[in-house]
Amino acid sequence: MSDPGSRRDELAAAIGPIQESLAASNAARELALPACRQVIRASGSSIRAVHRLEPDRAAALADEAEVALRTAQEVLAPYPAVREAGFLHDAEKEYVEARTVAALIGGSPLPDPVALAVDPTAWMRGIAEAASELRRHLLDRLRDGDLARGEELLGVMDDVYDALVVIDWPDAITGGLRRTLDALRAVLERTRGDVTTTVLQTRLQRALEAGPG
Repeated sequence: MSDPGSRRDELAAAIGPIQESLAASNAARELALPACRQVIRASGSSIRAVHRLEPDRAAALADEAEVALRTAQEVLAPYPAVREAGFLHDAEKEYVEARTVAALIGGSPLPDPVALAVDPTAWMRGIAEAASELRRHLLDRLRDGDLARGEELLGVMDDVYDALVVIDWPDAITGGLRRTLDALRAVLERTRGDVTTTVLQTRLQRALEAGPG
């Protein structure tokens, strides 16, 4: 019969390293969470600056988001279980959205996942949400009377949707991309209706102003 004291020592020897590993994982999580929250805040502010036509401020805020994101990524690198918990993915997605909104509206090249150093699934969700975010900028341009710009932005939204809709894999693999695309499709349909209505109203108004003949 085994010695109970020996069994306790055996269990303690096995559990001790586990406790240390869990403590290290928790410490990394506690450092990464505030950094991820900072990424999300700065990214949201960057997008709002883009809509306010403040590109320099938008870029500075996106840079701030990137610094916080790199901190979170570095801290979580040794702890894959914590890294995959979801909050880092959300931070990466928001950062991608900020960079992509600026690129799509500014007409600059679209940064890919390698350039942004993010997970490809976060990148896909980020550009899908960026396309939805274009609706706000598009409506602002329509209110300014810039119909051509509105139609151009609608085309960009269509391009993003068409590129991503071919990704037909389970949500467990794509990080929930299908739900994000469903939301983008709904935004596209509303936006297309807004653009069509505005164009028709503008044509009618111009025809009335021109008068008969």
